[in-house]
Amino acid sequence: MTEAERVLRDAVAEGKLPFAVAMTGTSQGTTLSTAAGEAAEGRAAAEDTVFRIFSMSKAIGSLAALILIDRGTLSPETPVAELLPEWNDLQVLDGWDGDTPRLRPQRTAATLRHLATHTAGIEYEFWNADVAKYLQTQNHPPALSGLKAALNYPLTSDPGTRWSYGLALDWLGRMVEAADGRRIDAFCRDEIFAPLGMHDTVFEPDGLTDRLAEVKMRKGDGFRPTRLSPPARPEVYGMGHALYSTAPDYLRFLRMVLNGGELDGTRILTPQAMELMMQDQMPDGVSFEKMTTVAPPVSADVDMFPGTRAGHSLAFLRNDADIPGKRSAGSLGWAGVCNTHYWIDPARDLAAVLMTQSLPFMEPPMVETYDAFERAVYAGI
Repeated sequence: MTEAERVLRDAVAEGKLPFAVAMTGTSQGTTLSTAAGEAAEGRAAAEDTVFRIFSMSKAIGSLAALILIDRGTLSPETPVAELLPEWNDLQVLDGWDGDTPRLRPQRTAATLRHLATHTAGIEYEFWNADVAKYLQTQNHPPALSGLKAALNYPLTSDPGTRWSYGLALDWLGRMVEAADGRRIDAFCRDEIFAPLGMHDTVFEPDGLTDRLAEVKMRKGDGFRPTRLSPPARPEVYGMGHALYSTAPDYLRFLRMVLNGGELDGTRILTPQAMELMMQDQMPDGVSFEKMTTVAPPVSADVDMFPGTRAGHSLAFLRNDADIPGKRSAGSLGWAGVCNTHYWIDPARDLAAVLMTQSLPFMEPPMVETYDAFERAVYAGI
């Protein structure tokens, strides 16, 4: 048993995670595959366990946009409103008069780059109290309702001015649909999942429920079952949250990135598009900001690299400096709200996924386990 495997086995035994599936790989293949605990009652976690990957969907949405950038159909500077005029109807929430929101027009024009780097000004209610208040007082549907109207959140800042994590990738997916003509699920199936051999990555888990993991929520020292899934057959598939996948499937996507846009002889992106996927694309003066929770049962605070600047490519969060004992400068990664995590370290030709189905996101036991797992992976290289 490797140290990385022991870390996960012990974390499950100690109640830090309900279960875990983890894999590592290089551009050439898989180097570790391990699982611990039960993904559902009476069913052991395994390599083929199916996960709700939520915000791990975002990088797939970005890849869809990058494919169209490669073809000259879109560019990073394409205005959102050029394809989706309704974007300009969104106003900026500038405060409150009691329960009446003060709203004003946007002062800057949002582009595809702003959406892909989470600098378009649109935030989830989990990390912004004003957005949470707006949804409640204005009876506005939340993102996970699956309704098209749910995308019309007010902005909390002008595009290009600050990190604002939210529904931007849902809008980016709609830009892809408008530019290409196919619905986003068909586009991803034809252009990404089939070419990469990601046969268990889907928008609807039909036929996969016998492998689908249960979601658990922290209760004291243990976990209790809870219900949280992407909306089934929504009006709009939100590329911020819509996908189900497995560890081997997602590792194939990460290995494509490590291999410069190609996997097993199939090229997905040109080297020029890979630059956009891997290099910092944030507006000048803007970087990742600590995300302070306003919904503790759903998420703890999120600060991925305290004390280290993090930027964002057109697909991934990107740390500027080496993290001692862990990933190198220029590494890429993100996660999903039910604690599915991944990183890509191009400098070390290494990618990894660590996946469970638990809430709150980034709670201390999960953070401790992720840290120990990553350190064990690097110590074993």
